[in-house]
Amino acid sequence: MPEVTEAAADGGEVGELGADAGVEAGCGWSVDEEEDRLEPDTKLSRASVFATSHASPVRHLLTAAAPAVSPIRTSFAVEEYLVSTCGLTRPQPVKASAKLSHLKSPSKPDAVLTFLAGLGLSGADVAALIAKDPLFLCAKVEKTLAPNVAGLTGLGLSPYDIARLVSLSRHRFRCRSIVSRLSDMHYYLTLFGSSDNVLRALKRSFYLLTSDLEGVVKPNLALLRECELGACDIAKLCTSRPGLLSTNPERFRGMVACAKNMGVPCGSGMFGHALHAVACFSKEEIAARVDCLKNTFMWTDAEVAIAVSKAPLMLTRSKESMQRSSEFLISEVGLEPAYIARRPAVLTYSLEGRLRPRYYAVKFLKENGLLNHDRDYYSPVLVSNNDFMKKYICPHKEAAPHLAEDYAAACRGEVPARFIFA
Repeated sequence: MPEVTEAAADGGEVGELGADAGVEAGCGWSVDEEEDRLEPDTKLSRASVFATSHASPVRHLLTAAAPAVSPIRTSFAVEEYLVSTCGLTRPQPVKASAKLSHLKSPSKPDAVLTFLAGLGLSGADVAALIAKDPLFLCAKVEKTLAPNVAGLTGLGLSPYDIARLVSLSRHRFRCRSIVSRLSDMHYYLTLFGSSDNVLRALKRSFYLLTSDLEGVVKPNLALLRECELGACDIAKLCTSRPGLLSTNPERFRGMVACAKNMGVPCGSGMFGHALHAVACFSKEEIAARVDCLKNTFMWTDAEVAIAVSKAPLMLTRSKESMQRSSEFLISEVGLEPAYIARRPAVLTYSLEGRLRPRYYAVKFLKENGLLNHDRDYYSPVLVSNNDFMKKYICPHKEAAPHLAEDYAAACRGEVPARFIFA
């Protein structure tokens, strides 16, 4: 195997920053809706964070004691080291060791592990990092890793935040060139409002940190402001969809025009959703999906236009999902197509987890004289789960003692016998 040079092991030049990247103001809020499905690749425990001094982070990180350092040996068995010291589990070490065959001793990997322990990464965090980027063990601590940490600390990031960034950035963090991006990080901290929001955005698209700030990101932000989106709206949109900021400005301008053509008013809360929807598909695909919605729900041109302008995210739903929702809402619930077109938010909810269970529960209450028969179906669908329980389930504990149990079963996809009506 060719010998790996010291420069290559340490991360190489700037070009490596974007090697595996995909294209994808301070308001103090937190994004929750898409966060549930996008948790960090490795969980970091705040309790494990080393108490690094902001005054001298480099010295503390270099002198922190690692939880496990390899014993002195006459020969260096890389695969054994990855298992016993780094915590990798088979077959991970086989693939990883092939990239580390040039190592003759554990001195450099030991120094890296000591550094990571001082930063606050747990054993599981380190194992996940090394499994995905074995060459991280070859990084230069004093010349690369510690200066990167010092720079980030100077921007106000906590050791916990930096540890999360290490796990997210992987090979990029061992590049000397990441230091040149620290000014961009400062800009994003201001844009997103907090380090937590920046890290959430970078988890979805780390390419954002390597994008052309002046030539791409700032022009796209200027266009969003032209669309009358405020600082909080922009931060929220870009935290959940950071790829928008790194999109080619010409293409991004076309996406904005497409969102406007959908009839969504600029500056409205739905405009960000419209951008989210059009970012997923080409103009031709969007037209095909609009046509599919029209046929599935038997809408007129005017009705489908109203529905899309009020709930653009339904364009992201699959044809099969929309077909099942149509059959349920029109055939079983008995809603008119025009009714659904004026209230399209109902189509953005899960059929199995929300629409069907709530319909069963409300119908049970009506059939047993516990709720007026003229109560609209739409209102129970919109409220949160806690509010639904408070308004429709809990008040009937005595009259319907099994209602909560049956509703929970319906949310799991079951059809309780008490929810079967003649």
